[in-house]
Amino acid sequence: MELASVIIWLVVFITIVSTKIARQQTTAYQTTRRRSLPPPPVATGSPLLGVLPALLAKGPLQVIRDAHAEMGSVFTVRLLHRKVTFLVGPDVSSHFYQGLDSEISQDEVSQFTIPTFGPGVAFDVDFATRREQFRFFGDAMKPAKLRTYAGLMVREVEEYFARWGQSGTVDLKQELEHLVTLVASRCLFGEEVRSKMLGEVATHLRELNDGMRLVTIMFPHLPIPAHRRRDMARARLGEIFSDIVRSRKACMSESGGGNTNDVDDMLQCLIGSRYKDGRSTTETEVVGMLVSALFAGQHTSSSTGTWTGARLLADDNVVHLRAAVREQERIVARHGGHVDYEVLQEMEALHRCVKETLRLHPPAMVLLRHARRSFVVRTREGEEYEVPEGSTVASPLVVHHSLPYVYGDPERYDPGRFGVPGRGANDGTDAGAGAFAYTAFGGGRHACVGEAFAYMQIKVIWSHLLRNFQMEMVSPLPETDWNVVMPGPKGKVMVSYKRKPLSAAA
Repeated sequence: MELASVIIWLVVFITIVSTKIARQQTTAYQTTRRRSLPPPPVATGSPLLGVLPALLAKGPLQVIRDAHAEMGSVFTVRLLHRKVTFLVGPDVSSHFYQGLDSEISQDEVSQFTIPTFGPGVAFDVDFATRREQFRFFGDAMKPAKLRTYAGLMVREVEEYFARWGQSGTVDLKQELEHLVTLVASRCLFGEEVRSKMLGEVATHLRELNDGMRLVTIMFPHLPIPAHRRRDMARARLGEIFSDIVRSRKACMSESGGGNTNDVDDMLQCLIGSRYKDGRSTTETEVVGMLVSALFAGQHTSSSTGTWTGARLLADDNVVHLRAAVREQERIVARHGGHVDYEVLQEMEALHRCVKETLRLHPPAMVLLRHARRSFVVRTREGEEYEVPEGSTVASPLVVHHSLPYVYGDPERYDPGRFGVPGRGANDGTDAGAGAFAYTAFGGGRHACVGEAFAYMQIKVIWSHLLRNFQMEMVSPLPETDWNVVMPGPKGKVMVSYKRKPLSAAA
């Protein structure tokens, strides 16, 4: 899709969603400061079209950057007759991430996910039910569970790269997309899918991903080929996983209700979950939760894993690559070839490499909320603005992560900026920069429950690659594909590899 078409669709989407939300507003929530505080400044633009001409000429990211440079950390962009208010930086982001759902909500801007995730889960249910379902995910991501997943991940990664030759050239992006699907399927869906139906499930997951286009955000039920394939794929996945759920529950019933056959995947955890009123999860809910978990995690992990490699293997980042390799050598000296959950926690340099990658290449360009009530923001310069009730509010992650007063030399890939004392006030550390300076996985009330799982998966992959292969980028650092819902590396990421001698890799 050409950039101009993407921008036009984006404008239409925001216009439609904002109009729909405005029509659904209830009695206005009055604040005591409404009359005394101004609204955020509005970016200059055409009287009729707003910033649409600039969007077509420069692209959305540059328009946001320009508006931020001109007006500061709080500003509104007008698209036709609708407005979106942007909040940039930790000083003005607390309410966006920490506000109550009754005050600032995801619901109004996330309805388009229902055809993909299915009924009875996520944004097809009320907030109270969704919060309990997030609790189920949280239980499935506790350290005790992650320890089990780590072992499964290590085995999948070792088996996958054992199929590589002594040397060769591969598209790293394609390889990691395939590998992450294998790993996620084993950890989330179990041996039934991993050993028997992975090919079919992988095909249907690709069709679900292909069905999540920009037009989907605006018109999720538009009868286009991608949506028809999405709907057929979702129906077939429902059949496959419903059969597995029924089979698991039957085995649990026969064994007196306990875990059966030492099953160690998320599917079993979700089947055994209970709502606060005592009812069990249904087949429909379990299937929807698993699909949503895989959809959210598969792309993020494969994209971030690819970007991590592209950054580490770039010529100007050789010092960071050497630091990551030396760390693996030290860990091998202590633990041999053994890798488990505890060993992964020792990989601090590699963790910083992944974290810095996510700063530069977050999974989304912006996060959106709907202001159900007006609220006040105060900038670091002391200016106060009131964001009106009914506003569409955005946190632009790419700009948010590129603030010079938070991250010194922000465009430079520098994993050392995280967790290293003495780097100065703008080193980007969590303690020094504020609670919401780093939001690659969201934050506050809507932080991603799969963050630890994603880090662990990427570290397992790159720990193995750094130990066992000498690698070199043979294509340029890829551009970012901003024309999709979840941006990733654009085009192929070609890497040459040579297997290290066994003595060096042990």
